[in-house]
Amino acid sequence: MTTPQTPLHTRWTAASTADEVAAGIDLSGKTVVITGGASGLGLETVRVLARAGATIFIGARSPDADAVVADLPNVHVIPLELSDPASAKKFGDEFKRTGLPIHILILNAGIMASPLARDVDGNESQFAINHLGHFRLTIQLWPALQAAGGARVVVLSSRGHQIGGFDLTDLRFERREYNKWVAYGQAKTANALFAVGVDARGKSDGIRAFAVHPGSIVGPLARHLSKDEIAGFGALNEDGTPIIDPAADKKNFAQGAATTVFCAVSPDLEGLGGVYCENSDIASLETEARTGVRPYAVDPENADLLWKESVRLTGTDLA
Repeated sequence: MTTPQTPLHTRWTAASTADEVAAGIDLSGKTVVITGGASGLGLETVRVLARAGATIFIGARSPDADAVVADLPNVHVIPLELSDPASAKKFGDEFKRTGLPIHILILNAGIMASPLARDVDGNESQFAINHLGHFRLTIQLWPALQAAGGARVVVLSSRGHQIGGFDLTDLRFERREYNKWVAYGQAKTANALFAVGVDARGKSDGIRAFAVHPGSIVGPLARHLSKDEIAGFGALNEDGTPIIDPAADKKNFAQGAATTVFCAVSPDLEGLGGVYCENSDIASLETEARTGVRPYAVDPENADLLWKESVRLTGTDLA
């Protein structure tokens, strides 16, 4: 049975920070793998988990990643380009040589509202990078997750899944006219469903998975948006700085990373999985409200259909 998509009513709020959520958690002897951990939300997540004692491996495309994390203890960088199938395999092979288990896998990297582009196989880039790249990587790292004897997989989704437009018959936008926001919503829906699929396949091995909405944060993810587009979301002050109002879902990096860290380490989620979380709690099912998660994004049948299509598109699956 899947975990009910029902809030736990934790003590945390929208304003809670990752440091607050991780307080008192000891990750000594634990291994974390995170994609996109050298900037923005990912870097804040790495900083907090490193301070808790974890050994961390970052998958990053930036050549400057090593320098960015040079002052953090037990943090290592392995090059990773999620749009390139060969890169995911190379990352997996390099990590396997460490012989370490993976206690926490955080699929954090992604792009948003980008112009139409395709990977080498013809997949639309937001779906290819945000979902298919992480699908390949997770398959590569599955034995290390099993070896942990209890692991968590955290997948960064977003309220963008509420945009809709998830079409398993046209994931490549070959029939539909391309719309960068519909494509983003499709990719974020896939992220949420992937957590459901991972949890269903992993829980017998102690692998539990969670999808996360971190909040609306002005950061590297918005690099494809113009200043006018960002301002149109009511996200900027008059001086051009980001508005920080957690109650309205406008967060800074410390607040945005809180739910990722909550899903990665909180004892509140022990024995649970396959759910979408926000504000450091399990989110409610909602069909119209701006908060919560749409039922289609946590539906086990949709998750299975997406898994099968992902296997077809990538040519890889769990053994």
